[in-house]
Amino acid sequence: MRSYERQGLDIIPTVHMGAAVCALERKGIETNIGNLNRDIKAANRMMDAIRSTIKNLRNWIADILEATKEAIVEAQAEKENASPNLSILLRDYMNLRKAERSEWSRYGQQKGTADDLKAVSKALIYLKEHELYTLKDLDTALQGMNQKAGAISKEMKTASNRMKVITSIQTAVADCQTHKEVHDKYIKIGWKTRQAAFAEKHKDELNAYNKAYRTLKKHDVDLNVDLDALKAEYDTLKATHTELAGQLATVKEELQPMKDIRYWIGKVLTPEQSEVQKKPEPKHSVTERLKFEQEQKKQQPEQKTPQQKKQNMEL
Repeated sequence: MRSYERQGLDIIPTVHMGAAVCALERKGIETNIGNLNRDIKAANRMMDAIRSTIKNLRNWIADILEATKEAIVEAQAEKENASPNLSILLRDYMNLRKAERSEWSRYGQQKGTADDLKAVSKALIYLKEHELYTLKDLDTALQGMNQKAGAISKEMKTASNRMKVITSIQTAVADCQTHKEVHDKYIKIGWKTRQAAFAEKHKDELNAYNKAYRTLKKHDVDLNVDLDALKAEYDTLKATHTELAGQLATVKEELQPMKDIRYWIGKVLTPEQSEVQKKPEPKHSVTERLKFEQEQKKQQPEQKTPQQKKQNMEL
């Protein structure tokens, strides 16, 4: 029965949907509460993915750094806390891939090298732009991204909590207005017996009114609350929530290059990769081969035939 916050979970809680809202949603009719819950669930899934990715990357870096320190101590290297250079590791990955393709066809080797070169070059540009040169630099960058994602999540939680309050006030006002006539009749009945009979007959309406009234009191408002102002505030918060969700998605995208770099470097540093493993050459279609050969011809300067050279000399 404890809240996520009391459980120590950094999760944005969803809004409780009553029977009426659930019925509308089942019919395919979108509601404010339903839309808000969908946005919150999407944000929670995104935040979970970001946290998981950052945790895995940082654990991997910690293992590599620990292994590096042990190797340095054993070898009595000059720099005890040296961190592996990312550029050198990526170069070693290229050499490893080249060795894996040693038995491939010439076309397969060229195409594989071109694809690897394109991907690794992109990774090197990313590292240079972000001034990441060692595994320690990569770990520091991940810490910053983790803090950034946490700050965004905190802002989203604040916005969603206020949106829940506004939604509950709007719902409570609507319920009070719906059942106000029944409640007023109940109050005006002077005889206790008649009042008790009326209360039994209109039990659901009176319970709904009282529950809604308690909700309004809880949030220090009454039936005269400015609903237009609340709606304007809700719309602003929704726009903010959407913008923050976009920022969270950007953080998730920024993690992808780091995941790729981790995979490539892991191929070099992982002990089981010490021996080059021969991999079968993938099948290439005729169209792919022709397209690749055309691209190769475009990149090479035109070579003049001996006859053309002779004609040029005569001219």
